[in-house]
Amino acid sequence: MVEPTLKIGIIGLDTSHVSAFAKLLNDPTQQYHVPGGRIVAAYPGGSPDFELSWSRLPGFRQDLEDNYGVSIVDAPAEVAERSDAVLLLSVDGRVHLQQLQAIASLRKPVFVDKPFAVCSEDARAMAALSREYGFPMMSCSALRYADALTAALQDKDHGAVIGADYYGPLEIQPTQPGFYWYGIHTAEMLFRTMGTGCQYVQTTTNADHDQVVGVWADGRVGTIRGNRRGNKTFGGLVHREKSTQFVNTASVAKPYYASLLEQVMRMFTTGVPDIDAGETLEIIRFLEAANESRETGLPVQL
Repeated sequence: MVEPTLKIGIIGLDTSHVSAFAKLLNDPTQQYHVPGGRIVAAYPGGSPDFELSWSRLPGFRQDLEDNYGVSIVDAPAEVAERSDAVLLLSVDGRVHLQQLQAIASLRKPVFVDKPFAVCSEDARAMAALSREYGFPMMSCSALRYADALTAALQDKDHGAVIGADYYGPLEIQPTQPGFYWYGIHTAEMLFRTMGTGCQYVQTTTNADHDQVVGVWADGRVGTIRGNRRGNKTFGGLVHREKSTQFVNTASVAKPYYASLLEQVMRMFTTGVPDIDAGETLEIIRFLEAANESRETGLPVQL
């Protein structure tokens, strides 16, 4: 018996994730093919004041049309009407609320790519739409499901997690302020490790580096470090009661996107997100508070 294939739509063709997801979903010959769905329709979108949006959109649109036979439509709502589930991939977090508002009443499951939003106000409004119309929704960075991180967290022999430190590149994009653009990756890794409950953060910043120290309600401390000089790798340390584990995200061949898409497809088919909305809201507030502290150097309460 052939398993049913979900019709999947994309909103926003201005990110490399478009081609990465299409390849994994629509091409069954791929080594890490994710079964169960096929991209059938897409709305280009694009932000004229964001160079990494408008300059890349034509190429990713052409890739979908030429290599995967995806129909290009004129509005976000038309994507949702033609699809069983939606990947909201617009690279600009500022437009996510507006695009979600356009499709919310159609009640389709939605994955919102990073950054979920670039302010807590938008993030809360998006979560409210999911509750009001009763559609499942999740959002995260693909680094959250890096196999090296998953393996480390599944290894319980070292005792409970008492803290964590993660690092990665931190390019600054003016339209996605401070930590929202790339800080989201290390923040997702940190919250998957530590859980919710961060009380306050303090940021140290200079031209080449940023470091955020977060203190949790139970006294545990977690950090994220962003580099604009040197290597562009992701990784970290998980501190446990008995030892410390090194997480090298490059040590596993499986792409982050494949592991992420497996979770997204599970949500699309079961209606149950792997991530609670409250955690996503806390992550956005964590980044917002880190940005506030980045400007003042002072501790900021979440």
